[in-house]
Amino acid sequence: MSTTDCKITSSVIPDELKLNVLPRYLGRHYIAGESLVYDWAARLCSSYDYGEWHYFTLSNGGFYMAPANMGRVYVRWHLNGYNDMMGADAFGITVTLFALCHLAEKTQDATVIERFHQLREFSMQHVEAANILRAID
Repeated sequence: MSTTDCKITSSVIPDELKLNVLPRYLGRHYIAGESLVYDWAARLCSSYDYGEWHYFTLSNGGFYMAPANMGRVYVRWHLNGYNDMMGADAFGITVTLFALCHLAEKTQDATVIERFHQLREFSMQHVEAANILRAID
């Protein structure tokens, strides 16, 4: 049975364990990866305010980050014509996907590439999957 046949679940990481998340999932690229998430958040959402983020692990081995103190946000990506509203969780998945794609292209690291695919697989099961996929297309 493949993971596409199973529901992928997410679990929020307690604040006291956050420091271990990115090194665990991105290895030596964790600082660049975190920076790229914040950079993509600012690129895609003009109202992004650099606040606190939640970290999530996925049952398929992936992870993502999502803003902790945002509601629905307006997201715009001029290179594919996307502009619409999405919730903070979907926004976090979207910016983490953009960051992982950017990092994978830059590093060619197999682990980073795998993290992208794990998160993309989860995004296809998300309640806002259509929005996420249109934003990253």
